[in-house]
Amino acid sequence: MEHDSLENLKAFLEEELYLIPEDLRKLEEELQGAESPNQIPMLSPENTSLSGDPEAKEDTVDLEELKEEIKPDPIPVSGNFSKGILILHEESELGPEVLDMLVKMINACGHSMNEVGMISSENLENRSLEEFQALNAHVVLKFGRIKHPINAIPANPYEIYSEEETEYLFADALSVIAEDKPLKIKLWKSLQILFNLSSGTK
Repeated sequence: MEHDSLENLKAFLEEELYLIPEDLRKLEEELQGAESPNQIPMLSPENTSLSGDPEAKEDTVDLEELKEEIKPDPIPVSGNFSKGILILHEESELGPEVLDMLVKMINACGHSMNEVGMISSENLENRSLEEFQALNAHVVLKFGRIKHPINAIPANPYEIYSEEETEYLFADALSVIAEDKPLKIKLWKSLQILFNLSSGTK
């Protein structure tokens, strides 16, 4: 390979080329270095960037599509939930007496149990606020302690709190209210304000 390079170099020169042994050795070392497989060309930032790689963009799109496909199931809601009224309760299951009080309370507000939705604290656990908002509830009645970020909403107990297009009413657990007459009266007064019962039902 070195002899071929020297022959090519001679072809470009009219005069004869004379190299001393030291120059010849340097030339051979330079030629060997240029052919070394260990020399890797430097890559510019433009070449190393993935932004200009169409395949990299496709991978990003595929990742977003995968995230869409693995979205968790919606929060399970009991009832038809046709009027956008959502009841959140602390208890895993409501006993007969508590459920009877709840039915009478909803009926007194001008609605039926078929129109509302119900979710237990257990079914809300580990769910995000975004998932809850996706239910699009217009009225939220929260009874007792609920393991959910909804607790961060600055609503005072037994007072109506409005945020955007949703109204919230936080109160004690239904099982507690069922055994406490003063709390029943307090809740009823709040529900009258919430549902405008003095001037007709909502």
